[in-house]
Amino acid sequence: MTSPRSVMLREPIAQSWRRASLAGVRPETALLGLRSAEVDPASKLLAAAAPVLEDLDERLAGTAMSTVLVDHDGRLVHRWSADRAVEDCLDHLGIGVGTCLLEDEVGTTGPGTALETRSSIVVHGEEHYAEALRGFSCYGHPIFHPVTRRLEGALDITLLAAEANPLLAPLVAKAVEEIERQLLEGSRVSERSLLAAFQATSRPTRPVVAIGPDLLLCNQAAADLLEGADVALLWNLAGEASRPSEMETELRSGQRARVRAEPVPGARGGVLVEIRPLSAAEARPTRRRAVVIPGHVHISGPPGTGRTTEARLRVPEEPCTTLTGSEAVLGGSAAWAAQFTAAVEAGSGSICVDGADLLPAELVDLVATHAARGVGPHLVLTTGPREGLTGPERALIASCAENVELLPLAHRPDFPEVAARMLAELGAARTHNITPGALRILGSYDWPGNLPELRGVLSQAIRKRSVGAIGPGDLPPALVADASGHELAPIERAERNAIVAALRSAGGNKVRAASTLGISRTTLYARMRALRVLG
Repeated sequence: MTSPRSVMLREPIAQSWRRASLAGVRPETALLGLRSAEVDPASKLLAAAAPVLEDLDERLAGTAMSTVLVDHDGRLVHRWSADRAVEDCLDHLGIGVGTCLLEDEVGTTGPGTALETRSSIVVHGEEHYAEALRGFSCYGHPIFHPVTRRLEGALDITLLAAEANPLLAPLVAKAVEEIERQLLEGSRVSERSLLAAFQATSRPTRPVVAIGPDLLLCNQAAADLLEGADVALLWNLAGEASRPSEMETELRSGQRARVRAEPVPGARGGVLVEIRPLSAAEARPTRRRAVVIPGHVHISGPPGTGRTTEARLRVPEEPCTTLTGSEAVLGGSAAWAAQFTAAVEAGSGSICVDGADLLPAELVDLVATHAARGVGPHLVLTTGPREGLTGPERALIASCAENVELLPLAHRPDFPEVAARMLAELGAARTHNITPGALRILGSYDWPGNLPELRGVLSQAIRKRSVGAIGPGDLPPALVADASGHELAPIERAERNAIVAALRSAGGNKVRAASTLGISRTTLYARMRALRVLG
């Protein structure tokens, strides 16, 4: 197999070859068995690009050049060539509308590599990873939405390698500028439709919120009722509202309310949300979190995900004896075993073993022996992620009636509530709130330090602003820059959560996860990369 070591490649191309190789793509078979998928002929990208592509195709008439437009998933949504022979060649290769041109599928290409690197790229002849494409040169350029800066797709001009022309790169870049301008104009039309719907619905006593991809409007009644975390939740609800929907929820103030979300015709992604506060008689009884359970509890998760806090909430009976795995390591097994045995002999209450995976083997056996008896004090055990546990530790947790797996902070779908609770823990719930803009930035950050890192960021923001709303300007610049580079729309966050859940259920096996999700392995790799899912 040809590799970056056997030919001299420019660094961007060599990196692309390495990515394709790691994804399992082979140069000699990369285009065999390409599969097509449905594309949306009414997508906002195609609507914005249509007049630009028509003009570009007219200018390229009489040449052997082809124009190719792919969406943010790498799916080919437009292909044109004035040369019948080139059209036949692309058909023969299986490259048609709906074909995926991501690097994970076909290796290095103009459109696929432009999506991957988020920058313009020229791929000449032998620089193509797929052997079948080495007779062509490609000029790819990514397309970003001017307002949201989300990656919408990529435009490419392809021609025979022998006819490569350096003037094509600026031609493609100019066409992309015009497509981005059309996207901006389309956003303005959508905003006008959303504004008209908002004005028609809004009343002084009726809380109404209008939500678009980059627009938020609320009347005074809604502003008086909602807090920052409420708005973030509505934003998530709007992202899932492909049809009218209604739900009952509890706002941060404790007020129960019925929320109705309805898409606005003519406003791409725009949703109108009406909120009706409920009286005590109307509201459905809220279910309190049950803490009394019939058996032992196991809580797992990476460091910093709140295992200890969750354990306290899950203690089914008082009094509770808390023992930690680190105490056994530092103080010795004998002293730890004596404390555990005394708690067991007390015959009632609960025992919380925080960090059970740190216990020496003989103590794991001691705890397992008590767990298997099924009588005496209830056990609440915390450990690291399940995949890192040994055989005896897995046998121990198998005796638990309830297993709770805590997600890393970046994967938590309830991030707004987590941030609000953290503010309360810091004693700032009455003096501070977090603006929707700041919540979106916080929710887009990777949080390698999980909850302790969030605590540090919010503590710093509280010190910076003694009272009032914490906005983007109160957050660390490095965090804002990192998060802003890959903000996820609500629907993308939902997709990310589904992928994370499938991977977790499959024990990290990507083939099984892809099968569960009903997508190909290469598509899973592409979406993991686009949505920042580690694995």
